[in-house]
Amino acid sequence: MTDESIAAVGPAAERVRQLLLGQIQQGLLRPGDRLSAERDLAAELGVSRSTVRHALAALEAAGEVRRVPGRGGGTFVRGRKVERDLSKVVGVPALLRSQGMTSGSRIISTGMVVADEETAQALGLASDAYVVDVVRIRLADGSPISLEHVRLPAERFPRLLDLPLGESLYDLLEEHYDTSPGEAEERIEVTSAGADEASILATREGAPLLSIRRTTRDADGEVFEYSHDLFRADRTTITVRTPATARDERRPARVVSLRTWAQR
Repeated sequence: MTDESIAAVGPAAERVRQLLLGQIQQGLLRPGDRLSAERDLAAELGVSRSTVRHALAALEAAGEVRRVPGRGGGTFVRGRKVERDLSKVVGVPALLRSQGMTSGSRIISTGMVVADEETAQALGLASDAYVVDVVRIRLADGSPISLEHVRLPAERFPRLLDLPLGESLYDLLEEHYDTSPGEAEERIEVTSAGADEASILATREGAPLLSIRRTTRDADGEVFEYSHDLFRADRTTITVRTPATARDERRPARVVSLRTWAQR
């Protein structure tokens, strides 16, 4: 915080802010933890409720906590934001590891199904072709960050369902099928969470989500993945890096389209 903002908060509230922030940064307060009520914090720290309220407001403005009104509400520690660099084609586990976060997965469903029209068109398959269908929740430091729905050509990846699908799919495809991403096209929309999505992603109904539809090609330009991910917008930052010089054609490339979608 700047000197001006500290002065606006007040020295007592700033001490409380720093104390709580230190507990968050040291992991004593983890993402999703609920802080004590204002009255209890004030008694514990020997300050007024007004001081605690100002400190919490400063933490909320900085994105460290979120305050939920009403019965069952309170002040909760926000999870760290995941930075998605769209200049690189990497899986979620590698992305989280590069930012010092622990990656995890919960498999909702796996199976082999006939491709729907949208999937068949995206993957360049016949209308009666089968795809491997995988739905997973991706976790960052133990908290839900995204709901992932991946479809892959079943003929190209036989016995894929026998492998540990809770791990990185890109790592599995490279190790067992000599397939790695070369170029990905991602179309990003801002949408809102329905009741089921809110429950799965541990957020509120109507909360903003980043809806990302991805088509991925291998090094030879052949499409091998079509997926739809829903990322919590409050936990995700999108970054695009554009080099000043011409792109090296040997490096993986990504095409990005971003548009907003009305709240439903």
